[in-house]
Amino acid sequence: MDTPAISNIAIRGCNIRLMRGGAGRPLLVLHGGGGAGGWAPFMAALADKYDVIVPEHPGFGDSDSPDWLDTVHDLAFFYLDFLKILDLKEVHLVGLSLGGWIAAELAVRDAGRLASLTLVDAAGIHVKGVAQVDPFLLNDEQRIRAFFHDQRLADAVVKRALVPELADVAMKNQTATAKLMWHPRGYDPHLAKWLHRIDVPTLVVWGANDRLLPAQYADAWRALIPGATAVVFPDCGHLPQVEKAAEFVAALDGFISGKRLAA
Repeated sequence: MDTPAISNIAIRGCNIRLMRGGAGRPLLVLHGGGGAGGWAPFMAALADKYDVIVPEHPGFGDSDSPDWLDTVHDLAFFYLDFLKILDLKEVHLVGLSLGGWIAAELAVRDAGRLASLTLVDAAGIHVKGVAQVDPFLLNDEQRIRAFFHDQRLADAVVKRALVPELADVAMKNQTATAKLMWHPRGYDPHLAKWLHRIDVPTLVVWGANDRLLPAQYADAWRALIPGATAVVFPDCGHLPQVEKAAEFVAALDGFISGKRLAA
């Protein structure tokens, strides 16, 4: 599946951009702080088997910036409305970085429409004593490079992303990300104590060389969510869905299909 349908839909008066492609069980992808971007190779691969749904969060990209958007909690409630209004059931929810935080906040509130939860290098919790790179202290190129273990991939993204025609969207995304994650830096101090409420099968996916949220965070998420399974990819940074796309798709599909995964 190479070409998704792209539309604009209104959820409780907020217009958002939506990419959707494939057929099968619904698989909802919540993007990270860089925005939804285009139809990535991992999305196309998953669309061969699933109905892949990729909304652009309120405040990001071509979506509205509503007055009510103040915290990650607001986005969690927004996506609960999204699931209800689109009447999506038995959803495989995948959250990437900031999107993982949103997904976890959603799941602790109401997982009734979920079939599974996958958190990919997710923000949202804090592990004391772990050294981290702070993306808010980096310039644009440094921030992109910090996401990757393989700097050849970073070279290509820098060349593609740091162009004048994308500057306005990038600034909008950075502003929204800062609003949601500035303080406390990238986590909710109350989330960890409620993660025991997540009662759907949960997969934690991580890059072993993530500099923003090091791999100790994968262990923490796995310990906090009952029955969670973790997969850590070697030679991989903050974006396993990009840097290890084929392995990521295989691990996610195997998890959804009930296959045993190697830790």
